Amino acid sequence: QVHVLESGGGLVQPGGSLRLSCTASGRAFSVYAMGWFRQAPGKEREFVSSISWSGGYTSYSDSVKGRFTISRDNAKNTVYLQMNSLKREDTALYYCAADTHLGSYYYSDSASNDATDFDYWGQGTQVTVSS
Repeated sequence: QVHVLESGGGLVQPGGSLRLSCTASGRAFSVYAMGWFRQAPGKEREFVSSISWSGGYTSYSDSVKGRFTISRDNAKNTVYLQMNSLKREDTALYYCAADTHLGSYYYSDSASNDATDFDYWGQGTQVTVSS
């Protein structure tokens, strides 16, 4: 069982920044690909970013590319999402997820952008961008 916990959400003005953190339990964190997803009211959950177990591969949705940066510290069992130049449309509940399958993404040191490939999820942290 892997427990995933997000933190760092809050209220920020347009153009501002936030850094989300996500910790996952277990000594095997360093071999898990990790991902961030978000869901706005009335909308479906969407992919934001993902990172391979080594950190050598990262992926972003077109809507956040160039503004958000994902990173990880395996010694701290933590993955981060640095969000800059925030827009009102970034308002959503942000979820962190772990892919513990050790399948093709593990062996290729890459990460999925499909939520169905992630098997452990946190409860989410709210990000609200408003003036």
